[in-house]
Amino acid sequence: MVKVIALYKQPENAQKFDEHYFNTHAPITAKIPGLKKMEVTKIVGSPMGKSDYYLMCEMYYEDHESMKAGMKSQEGKASGKDLMSFAGDLVTLMIGEEVGETADTN
Repeated sequence: MVKVIALYKQPENAQKFDEHYFNTHAPITAKIPGLKKMEVTKIVGSPMGKSDYYLMCEMYYEDHESMKAGMKSQEGKASGKDLMSFAGDLVTLMIGEEVGETADTN
């Protein structure tokens, strides 16, 4: 599995960010062809206290080819255009490959 990770810094107005993200951006992104799963995590802190980050979205694809095709699709382009319009200065995008799960430590 390959994933695109979007990591968002703290927005000036969290309520306005959430409204756009969950009501506009996430539904556009969810329509990208080849997207297998989309997980959104709200960052609530860090071991050192307050976090510089607000939200993380992980978008899973079967492989690099599926991800590239999804990003080049009309839906992928619409998602990217919307992202830049409301969070271009807040987001860091990364591509990762899953390498396995760690054992349960309990």
